[in-house]
Amino acid sequence: MKTWQKLKNDPSLWERYFIRERVIRQTRDYFHSQGFHEVETPLLIGNPPAESYVDVFETTLLTRSRTPIRGYLSTSPEVALKKLLVAGIGNCFSVTKSFRNTELSSNTHTPEFTILEWYRTNENYEAIMADCEKLVLSLVASLHKNKSDSQHISYQGHIIDLTPPWERITVAQSFSRYASIDFNQFLDYQQAISIAQAKGYAVQPSTTWEEIYNQIFLNEVEPHLGKDKPVIIYEFPSSMAALAKHKPEDSRFAQRFEFYIGNLELGDCYSELTDPVEQKARFDREIEEIKRRGTTQYQYDIDFIHALESGMPQSSGVAVGLDRLIMLLSDSASIADTMFFPIGDLFDLS
Repeated sequence: MKTWQKLKNDPSLWERYFIRERVIRQTRDYFHSQGFHEVETPLLIGNPPAESYVDVFETTLLTRSRTPIRGYLSTSPEVALKKLLVAGIGNCFSVTKSFRNTELSSNTHTPEFTILEWYRTNENYEAIMADCEKLVLSLVASLHKNKSDSQHISYQGHIIDLTPPWERITVAQSFSRYASIDFNQFLDYQQAISIAQAKGYAVQPSTTWEEIYNQIFLNEVEPHLGKDKPVIIYEFPSSMAALAKHKPEDSRFAQRFEFYIGNLELGDCYSELTDPVEQKARFDREIEEIKRRGTTQYQYDIDFIHALESGMPQSSGVAVGLDRLIMLLSDSASIADTMFFPIGDLFDLS
């Protein structure tokens, strides 16, 4: 049954679907009150940033004489916002649509999604951790105006305590706590293979270190994150943070965090890399990985490298999946249950 049919047959559902409208309005109000500039970023772009874990949507732009030009749907507003940081906009945010291919068959993914992204200049990722706490609490308070308790929510049968400060745990600590893995050993590729094989994971000669990491993280670590209280997991391996600064005292790790509430990964933050030489080298490595994986190939946005060459201020930013946040705040088990036109209503996915 299509969503419009569900709403017509059961008008009580409107209240749940209207939570999206209220969340987006309050999000904008929150950042406007903080003095942020709101930016409208492009959805149709000529060159995406190089990110091997993302598969892009490719399209064709035609000139008036029908000369074809390759184009892509934007995977995030990140590069556009960073160019404006270079230009001097200061603190800024965007609420926009983004697109990533192969994001089907999951209750927490959809190929077309709504993303909130914001940046603070002259701050590192610790400032964004505090932002995430304050934003989520402001959204809950706005939705629960007639309730005395705005620091607890119910999601899928669990009461979640949002009281700050949220728990903070490093990736290394999470592997030790939940998977009984010494991460210093695991960082070595050969030892990672041995550890994964001992746990019964399938490891082929072509399996990369990151693929081993993802198998263990998704199966043994992530199910424990944010179940009853939000958690911020930080200091990711540098190889998994193509646009983030390294940790100054240990370059094996990056100044990157994700935050989880109700077992939902809701946001991904970096202390932003500002070195154009290092950024180009990382993008080049990502392009090689894209070729290895056999996903859609493209030329990355060299204009972004030129922007960095002219000088980007020290900044930190985060991308938050608003659809998942709306799932949480509407107590919905699936992204499709928060959208008027989910992907399953638009395509035959059988």
